[in-house]
Order: sequence, then C-alpha cells, then structure tokens
Amino acid sequence: MLHICRWKPLSVPARKTELARCALATHGAPLDLRQRRALILCDGQRTTPELTRMLGPDTPALLLQLQVLGYLEALDAAGASPAPAPAAVVHGAPPSQHVTARRRSLSAARIYVQSMLELQRAPAAVELRARLVGSADEAATVAAILDAIAGLPAFTKAGYASRVRERVAEVLPEPHLPALAALSLESAGGAVA
Repeated sequence: MLHICRWKPLSVPARKTELARCALATHGAPLDLRQRRALILCDGQRTTPELTRMLGPDTPALLLQLQVLGYLEALDAAGASPAPAPAAVVHGAPPSQHVTARRRSLSAARIYVQSMLELQRAPAAVELRARLVGSADEAATVAAILDAIAGLPAFTKAGYASRVRERVAEVLPEPHLPALAALSLESAGGAVA
C-alpha cells in the first residue's frame, strides 16, 4: 500500500493578509517604514532568505513580528527560527519602539523630506525644498528639515504631515530627535514664510 505524502517545500513565501493590504492602501496602520517595506515585498513569491538579502539580517524577526500582529499569513519554517520570541514586541508601543537597532542618517532624512516636498504643489513647499537643498552643513540641514516638517500642515492634511514626521523620526540621528519631537504640527495660515 502506498501512502500519499504531501511534500512541503523548505521555503514557504510569506503572504500579506487582508489587514496588511488595507494598512498599505490607507496608511492608517501604525507601521514604521521598515515594516511597510517588508509588507510590500511579501508578495507570496519571495522567501525569507530572499527578503533577508534585500532587507538585512534582522528580517526574520521583523517578519515574525508582522505575523504576530496579523499582517502576514505564513513564514518560512527555515527563516523564522532564529527570530526572538514574539513576547518581546510591545503591542501598545509606537512603531519606532518595535524595531531593533537601525541605521540613522541625516542624508536619508534629508532625501526623504526633499521627496515629500517635491510631491507638493504649493509655492511654500518649493521654497522649503530649495532651502533644504541649499543647506550646506549639519545645523542648516537639520533646521531646514524641521522647518519643512513644521510647514507641512499649512499645505497638506494633518495626517500626512504626521506620517512624514514619523518617518523622519525613524531615520533622523538621535541627537536631533528632541527638536523633532518638540515640533507642533498644528495647521496655521502663517506657518510657512
């Protein structure tokens, strides 16, 4: 008698759940930039080793975290084992506290804010972007980034400005985070000069 044996490949690609699709479409979920990037790349065809090559060595832990949060259906059996226990994730914490150590770069923050300002059609956005592009040293760059974020509510929706601020907080070097946290994102008519 032959026994039917179901063969399961060693690598099962991670797939997004409906919750993940909604979160990516609406930008409403509290996902940080790295989590969003991982969800976008989890297309049901890429395996954990492939995603790790693309996103870095802490990817298995990130994927496990996304699975625990309900954003992914399945993970590779081989790739998920080195991940830390899901109990390490604090569900009530802001996304910036969910992520392990990550590289921070003033250049990355600058490029991100420049690209967000490019998407805006308001003359004030053009002025803020020109100031950011023209900043020559670290102090001028940080000041231009902070001014741009503070000016966003004058020509964008509050939620958009808040998301930009969150993304910048993920990459801005830590010494500059207190100044970013002190910014008020209230919409005001004279917020941008």
